[in-house]
Amino acid sequence: MKKINIVLLEPEIPQNTGNISRTAAVTGAALHIIKPMGIEVTDKHLKRAGLDYWHLLDITYYDSLDDFLTQNKDEKMYFFSTKAPKKHTDVKYPERVFLVFGKETKGLPEDLLKDNPDTCVRIPMRDGLRSLNLSNSAAIANEFITIISIVCFIISIFWVFIFARKFSKPI
Repeated sequence: MKKINIVLLEPEIPQNTGNISRTAAVTGAALHIIKPMGIEVTDKHLKRAGLDYWHLLDITYYDSLDDFLTQNKDEKMYFFSTKAPKKHTDVKYPERVFLVFGKETKGLPEDLLKDNPDTCVRIPMRDGLRSLNLSNSAAIANEFITIISIVCFIISIFWVFIFARKFSKPI
């Protein structure tokens, strides 16, 4: 299975961060939170949305975007933005991947998107509608990568089975 890392840049809404933490905990994804946060980790809404999963999280905090990028400079990152030309389904994700999401009110910084055009992706949406909720976007991206890795595994098992049957001799 792929190691998925969900990255939140300066999250602002406790319920979104709580829902994403719950998604990360139950799917085994790591959660990375880049400060400053518009919320407190002790916020009752965050804890309620995250329920009893907070202690199960693989969570890392960073003081700034620069801090995060420096500490993870060798990692493969995909930057989710409504402005990206490439769909998230058009990417072949590596075994270890960082899915980076911007703050709810502003998204990711323009210069970050401009500096990483080949790894900017979007979740397709109907024209004229507001963007998806942050927690829904993180869940969609996480599940897509998980499902694709499972399908690839099943296909590889299928081909091993076909190959073994074709070249095995009856006893």
